[in-house]
Amino acid sequence: GGVEIDDKTFYEKMKVSKELPKTSSPSPDRFIEAYKCEEDEILVFTLTSKLSGTHSNAVLAKTMYLEEHPEKRIEVIDTQSGSIGVALMMLKCNELIEQGKTMDEILNEIEKYKKDIIFFGALDTLENAIKGGRVNPLAGKVMNALNLKVIIRIDEGLVKPIDKARGGVNSIKKALDYVKSHVNDEKEKTIIIAHANCPEKAHKIKSIIEEDSNFKEVLIASIGPIMGTFTAEGAILVAVL
Repeated sequence: GGVEIDDKTFYEKMKVSKELPKTSSPSPDRFIEAYKCEEDEILVFTLTSKLSGTHSNAVLAKTMYLEEHPEKRIEVIDTQSGSIGVALMMLKCNELIEQGKTMDEILNEIEKYKKDIIFFGALDTLENAIKGGRVNPLAGKVMNALNLKVIIRIDEGLVKPIDKARGGVNSIKKALDYVKSHVNDEKEKTIIIAHANCPEKAHKIKSIIEEDSNFKEVLIASIGPIMGTFTAEGAILVAVL
């Protein structure tokens, strides 16, 4: 059995560890347990299949479960996203369910959401990228020493480094500029700011966005351990849908 720890403790432990925590996908059995609910129609949102085995496990579990329960309908969505990107899609779908939309109507909308979602971030350090072997240790250490921060975009199911900026303030400003340049009709859109154990930073950004923009809703979330293992502490992610 595992140990339950909160996000703050997770980031503190990760910081002092020489190795990155190992992440693993929920097993097909876990999905089958979840499918044993009273509902006839089930909608499953998974992390991008390009970075996680969650989607294939959910689909495998669906195949196994439907053999014995053909009367149920299970739709497994590869969100092509993660973290707050998935959360935004689920929030939107909840609105559609409340409006009484059918499963097919909802599935059509989800395909649009996948194309429409805007998702950028600013990493505060490359520590985890170095530990995880995604960045050359020397290059990563030089960038950290020069206070260069990486701007990322989560797009088509992958995390892509797209730019860099010197200093935390500049990197967040740049990430927000990228978000703004991709958003139209913000009055209709919800924006989520997620932080990796740096709530003050997120609240500051929320204030800036509320002063400068006109989004329908501005929400704050915490980056959980799965995405946090990738981003490291101090990161900010911003998604709009």
